[in-house]
Formats: sequence, C-alpha cells, structure tokens
Amino acid sequence: MEDVYKKLAVHLDNTPGGYPETESGVELRILKRLFTPQEAELDLSLVMMPESCEVIAKRANKNPDQILSMLIEMGQKGLIIHVNRDGQDSFMLAQFVVGIWEYQVNRLTPELIQDFNEYVPELMKTLDKSKTQQLRVVPVTKSVNTELNIMDHEHLEELIKTQSKILVAPCICRKEHTMVGKGCGKMEEACLIFGSGAFIYESRGIGRTITQEEAIDIVKKGVEQGLVAQPSNSVKPINICLCCDCCCQILSNIKKTQAPAKIVNSNYQAAVDQDLCTGCQACEDICPMDAIEMDEANTVATVDIDRCIGCGLCVTVCEFEAMALKDKKDEERWEPPQTIVDTYMNIAKEKGLF
Repeated sequence: MEDVYKKLAVHLDNTPGGYPETESGVELRILKRLFTPQEAELDLSLVMMPESCEVIAKRANKNPDQILSMLIEMGQKGLIIHVNRDGQDSFMLAQFVVGIWEYQVNRLTPELIQDFNEYVPELMKTLDKSKTQQLRVVPVTKSVNTELNIMDHEHLEELIKTQSKILVAPCICRKEHTMVGKGCGKMEEACLIFGSGAFIYESRGIGRTITQEEAIDIVKKGVEQGLVAQPSNSVKPINICLCCDCCCQILSNIKKTQAPAKIVNSNYQAAVDQDLCTGCQACEDICPMDAIEMDEANTVATVDIDRCIGCGLCVTVCEFEAMALKDKKDEERWEPPQTIVDTYMNIAKEKGLF
C-alpha cells in the first residue's frame, strides 16, 4: 500500500506543477487522505491529455467496465479531470497544484489543511526551477494609463469580456485559513473560472455561473480589498485568481523572498512622482510585496523594483496621482504562451521533464 503512494508521488512530480519528496513524508500523508489505494494505482495509468476509458484500461491492464465508475468518481472527487462531451467521457491526469488541491475546496478537513500547509514550503521551492510560472500578474484596470504598452491579454476587463462561460468559485486559500481560524475576512468568492474549466467545476458542484458584468463587479470589489489579479499564464487564460498576500500560498511565499519581481511573470512596475507625493503612506499600506516605503524623512514614497510585481494596487489608492505604472524594459518583458497547454509544455521543458 505504501509503495503505490510513493509511485503516485513520483508520477505527480513528473507533471509541470511538481510534487517533490520530503524528509517527513507529508506528501504521502496528503495522498493517503485523498486517494484510496485502488484510486492511486489507477491514477498511475493517466497522462496529462484526455483519453478514453478504453485507452486507460489497456495501459492499466484492466477491463474498461471495471474502471469506468471509478474514473467518474475520481473526477467527482477532484482527483483527476473528467470531461463529458456529446456523451463521450474522457479522463486525464491532474497535477497537484494548480489542480487537485484547488478541486478540494468543498472537501477540506483540518487534517488535510495542516498537512498541506506543512508541505507548501517544499512546493514553493519548485518555482525557481522554471522561468515560466503557472500564474502571472496583470495590473488592475484602475491603474492602467495611456502610456502603458498594454495588450488585451493584460487588461482585466478585456480578458473577462472575451469569455462566454464564467464561473466564480471560493478561494481555497482563504477558505482553508478561515477554517483554522486564520482568515483575513476578505471576499471568499474570488476565483473566476472560464470555458471548459467552468463546466468541470459546475459538474462537481463547485461555485456558481455568473455573467461578464458580475465577474467585472467581483474584480472591482477585489481591488477595493487589495487583492492581486493573477490569471493563468497564457494569452487565453482559463482562470483569474484574486489573491491576498496573507492567505494565498503563492503570494505569501513569494513575499518572503528578496526579489519577488524576479519570480513573478509581469510586465510593469510602479514609479513615484516625488514632486506630487505627499508621504500619506496609502501606497505603502496596500502593497502586497512590501515594495514601497517612505524615505528617511518619511515624506516621499520609494519603490524597490526588485520587490514590485506590477499589480497596480498602489495607483488605485493614491489621491494625488503620484503613483503610476511604467513598462519594464523590453528585455525584461514577459510574453505569455498562447494557451495553458503551451504554458505547461514550457514549464516541463524548463524543468527538464523531457
């Protein structure tokens, strides 16, 4: 039984998101909480592309009739990705993050949360193994000015307006923190899921379908609460997460590094007009990366560009128009892959998975 979970951990570690081994074995405890031994064994026969039950059964040396119901149940549990199109079922391997973990938003337990929070620092070590990240940061709309070299795929409202199917789901990071008494009180419905992903969430009873207008209102509310907009790292995103630096496992761990700007995929950075700055400290208070501080005289704000991730929140609270976003240098600009499949292919190549 132990052996099958070790094999599954290796299988998941060979996905773009990774699933590294630890000395404590916490990664195995997590898998045991999520998968039965039979489910773990079957998951070893799935790959990160949709396949029919018959193809999977052949690889697993099983009868299709014996595993179909198990695959469907695993899809319902959020352990794999199950898609039904025109009555045809297909199944594919889900990586742990972003993937299996996010799908557990309705199945969280205190024990699972404790294990996950113990494991997060190990997961975060995989971020610097690839230049391409799973998520990117785009500036909030209110911070965008006419001088920016901004593309449609970097404009929050334009990203939303191109979507025909939108679902809002609870933020698993804030939900799990709330469950253990460490919540920040910010909005919980903060994950926007698009297209086929929205249908998958809907089929599992996670979240609710909303209109484009409702999605834009959620983004505006998120900005007011100081949330960072993080779409999936592709021109055509499959989701937008509205994240806080206190609960979000990605932001909170990036914040602990010396240079968050060198990890995050973003094309902008904040700048201060010292002639207009009054030293009110509003920008310093809202910055999620502690990239802004007052000068020694405590009268003018300064920006540490190694820490600034270009979210634009500082611009939204400056009443004196002293804060603005500037384009990064051409050699520092980030061009996201076209689709999420391209994103994962890039990460896999950069990690040397093939």
